[in-house]
Amino acid sequence: MEGAVVTARDTMMANIKQALGPAAEASREQAGTGVPARTRGSAPQFSESLAALGGQVFEVANIAEARERVDQVIAGRSFIASAAPIVKACGFATEFSREACARAEIGITSADFALADTGTLAFLSQARESRLISLLPPCHIAVIDRDKILDSLDELFARVPYPAAQSSSLVLITGPSRTGDIEMRLVRGVHGPGEIIVIVVNNVTAS
Repeated sequence: MEGAVVTARDTMMANIKQALGPAAEASREQAGTGVPARTRGSAPQFSESLAALGGQVFEVANIAEARERVDQVIAGRSFIASAAPIVKACGFATEFSREACARAEIGITSADFALADTGTLAFLSQARESRLISLLPPCHIAVIDRDKILDSLDELFARVPYPAAQSSSLVLITGPSRTGDIEMRLVRGVHGPGEIIVIVVNNVTAS
């Protein structure tokens, strides 16, 4: 009997799932029971998953509350913001440049999706969501529509089975940047932002 053909996509999926950890597998097993958990695929589960990694999540009712929350986080610090519609609706879009990204204390973006089981933000690379905005500033704020929260990586690839057809890259951000390479101690903010804050907007069309 011939063995199954393993494609490059199969290999990539296996590597991503292994990197994200056992939480994704637990989510799939739970989904297979036919009895959905109370928070599976929800903002509360996403919040719990990201908090476990050192990030923060704030749920707000509408765009006006999102704007207030972002203002509170900024607290007078310098920032650069993407041109994503939800960010522009909050009133924070700015002119983009590499130099501005390097100078800013805070980067504000949206995200194409969020994965509840691992607390991951997923970005299909686009000009309006430059990766530098979420990478260079020491603090990253992501403003997302609650409807963008998915159960897991499996659901993401079910919705976007061929991300390369839509984007030059699919970027997954799971918690603040951290490394254990320095004397085997966990250090944050070495390869990217040491602080990640996600604002989940429950109703983006409400005033």
